[in-house]
Amino acid sequence: MLAARTDGEAGAEDAAGPEAGAAAAASAGASASHPAAADVRAAIADAHRREWAFVLAATARVARDIDIAEECVQDAYVAALDAWQRQGVPRNPGAWLTTTARRRALDMLRRDRTLRAKLPLLIEPAPVGPGQDEAGEADEGDGVIPDDRLRLVFTCCHPALAREAQVALTLRLVCGLTTTEIAQAFLVPEPTMAARVTRAKKKISAARIAYRVPGEAELPDRLDAVLTVVHLLYTTGHTAPAGDGLVRADLVERAIDLVRTLCTLMPDEREVRGLLALLLLTDARRATRTADDGRLLLLEEQDRSQWDKAAIEEGAALVTEALRGGRPGRFALQAAIAAVHAEAPSYPETDWPQLLQLYGALLRAWPSPVVALNRAVVLAMVHGPAAGLAEIADLERDGRLAGYRYLPAAKADLLRRIGRPADAAVAYRSALELADNAAERAFLSARIAEVHGRAG
Repeated sequence: MLAARTDGEAGAEDAAGPEAGAAAAASAGASASHPAAADVRAAIADAHRREWAFVLAATARVARDIDIAEECVQDAYVAALDAWQRQGVPRNPGAWLTTTARRRALDMLRRDRTLRAKLPLLIEPAPVGPGQDEAGEADEGDGVIPDDRLRLVFTCCHPALAREAQVALTLRLVCGLTTTEIAQAFLVPEPTMAARVTRAKKKISAARIAYRVPGEAELPDRLDAVLTVVHLLYTTGHTAPAGDGLVRADLVERAIDLVRTLCTLMPDEREVRGLLALLLLTDARRATRTADDGRLLLLEEQDRSQWDKAAIEEGAALVTEALRGGRPGRFALQAAIAAVHAEAPSYPETDWPQLLQLYGALLRAWPSPVVALNRAVVLAMVHGPAAGLAEIADLERDGRLAGYRYLPAAKADLLRRIGRPADAAVAYRSALELADNAAERAFLSARIAEVHGRAG
């Protein structure tokens, strides 16, 4: 069960570093200064957020094995701790990390050629041809999939693995999300998700699943899993599960970049256009989701004149294309919902009856309890808070959203609107216990104080 939010949602191994590290830093243009250890750690943390997917994907093309590639990338980050403090943070940290990781991978392959036969292959061996290096790597741009990161996403979404294992493993390895973040996206406890990822890796090894870049004819069968990965990547960035900032811009921009590449790769796939539309229409509001002081602003409080009009226009045009020609998929329907919100002149003028119809269609196409929760909120806007509370009560009895902070948050808001401040305070406290993002916690705490004042 995936906890991907939609636009109208309620409440909203340490290893020794390679000897080549110094040369890699010099070639990347390291500065002559000697930054403090804290500055180096901050630079490495930033490079991990921004560059992990690029570095892993590029290293995988050399290593041809997921475990080896991941180990070499981890080695590169460890090596950076020492090298960057001695030589300065390079002007292009991603290039330094990629060079170091790839050299580490080549060293490992040279030392033990038999390792490939013992671990699952990432890419099936092929004869070395024109334009390939000694590891058999093709020149940049060769092949069906032009983007290294997207190539690795398609590769990890292997049909021999269960869908949730495909998505979880890809989010962990390729997108660099933590086990905690992935567990929250799937609405499961962290130990459950850790075990799921471990089982997936063991299945790859035990079954000797050959990991290779899929051919053009195989891409459509893996597309839905790939779209799910990109959607969850965006969702995690749109409202960060934890931390001081509401948005993780690096994840948001990575997701949008990946789906734009997908549109170029598969221009006739309506669901690809639907996902791009959904992300553009949702992200158009990014600058208005918090006040200058960091306070969370709900949809009804946001300054619509500051929304990104170009993104809305592009997204709306994509929605029209995604809905044309047959029954729409879940991403096209979510994009249509986002378009209704984005094009409404004001919050009171939102076409709530149309949204209710769209959520009904989405629930039939994608029977998710998160969709049902969103529909309950819209139902309350059309037929009153009591109708929405009845639907939320059904979801509470269902139990699949236990631990999902937006369920008690939505309930609390409806209880507040219906004039039951004491009950609303209890629900807001339940949501606060589940929230780790600072902006969301501040919002919920303020609401608790507000309803306590009314109850008093």
